[in-house]
Amino acid sequence: MATAVDIGTLITRKPGVKGGRPIIAGTGTSVLAIVARYEQGMSPNEIHADRPDLPLEGIFAALTYWAANRDEIERYFREEQEAHDAWFGRRD
Repeated sequence: MATAVDIGTLITRKPGVKGGRPIIAGTGTSVLAIVARYEQGMSPNEIHADRPDLPLEGIFAALTYWAANRDEIERYFREEQEAHDAWFGRRD
């Protein structure tokens, strides 16, 4: 019989990993990276096929984290865009 997984253990934060932003536990992959692929049109199964090192339940947990914490994740997207613009110069 399979043991139930506490879904709260699937997403974590580690100081010094991705700036302390939420990541899939046991990986260095951020929730932000999963959301970006999802918003580009990839399904969770397609993300998993492209990144088989990531557990499918972690991908779903990342999307659930995003759904429950949209303001936080959108802020990270803005911060990433601002850092990109500062580094490469804004191209409007």
